Amino acid sequence: MLIMAVFLIACVCARYGAVVISMEEIFSSITKYVTSVQMMELNERIFFDIRLPRVVLCIFVGASLAVGGTLMQALFLNPIVEPGLIGTSSGAAFGSACYIVLGATLNFPQSAGMLSVSSALGAALATSLVFVLASSRQHGKSAIVSLLLTGLAVNALFMSGVAFLSYIARDPQARSITFWSLGTLSGANWMAVWVTGMSTLLCIGFSMWYAKHLNALMIGASEAQYLGVNVRKLKTVILTINIILVAVATSFVGIISFVGLIVPHMLRMIGGSDNRFLIIRSALMGAVVLSLADLIARLVVRPAELPIGIVTSIIGVPVFIYLLRKRDYLF
Repeated sequence: MLIMAVFLIACVCARYGAVVISMEEIFSSITKYVTSVQMMELNERIFFDIRLPRVVLCIFVGASLAVGGTLMQALFLNPIVEPGLIGTSSGAAFGSACYIVLGATLNFPQSAGMLSVSSALGAALATSLVFVLASSRQHGKSAIVSLLLTGLAVNALFMSGVAFLSYIARDPQARSITFWSLGTLSGANWMAVWVTGMSTLLCIGFSMWYAKHLNALMIGASEAQYLGVNVRKLKTVILTINIILVAVATSFVGIISFVGLIVPHMLRMIGGSDNRFLIIRSALMGAVVLSLADLIARLVVRPAELPIGIVTSIIGVPVFIYLLRKRDYLF
């Protein structure tokens, strides 16, 4: 059912936006691309070069954020944890802000690809800092509580850096930082689709491999070790998967909140906490939720568009409050 929902919402998102594209133009665009017998018309070119990569990228990003949230909630045994908790999202924002403000001064190549690289490097820097600061002196372990608190501190530190760069930036640069920090899919292209798609599918595959281990961890770390689970290795693997998911997705679309928090939270209330099913369901539901948010962002102020992070926050906050009031804990 969720697969059908993803397909239907993708079809709707492919048609509607600043320009409405008919189904005939969609089929014609695909046919002309496959056969290469004639040039595409304007709407056909808009569909194939702009609308279609945006729709597909939105699906992959939604799946990445939702699966990242599922993994982090399972690891922290807390249903109100989101995937950017360990500094990944704020680091990505800081990296992109550094490129936007300092890139021209340092004569860096100005391109969307370089912005994505800078964002990914910032995410890696922030996450590495969390691990270094949270590492205990005994055996080099990173305790869950220590990671949680350190992640909050590093998030605040890097968002302060973003605020400072916004303060010293010129007006166009400050506007770019703000727009990127609120999330946008307007820069979607086929390169972003391939990179994000590969990271999403590979990370989901690895997540499924460790789903049973996460289920064992739900009864406690000591009990999981008795069942043969290497808890230290499991924590490292799951955190690494989350970093890849969030860093790659965020590097192309900016910070998008609440998808990774609400989707797994809601699915646990509906279908339970078995990660063997929850991971796949979260990926599909995340794709649906983010696609709906993107459709709203493109239609509500057409022909302009809202940053998608505003839409997810407006929808996510009341839904999250409702879920918290309905049931306090889901583990």
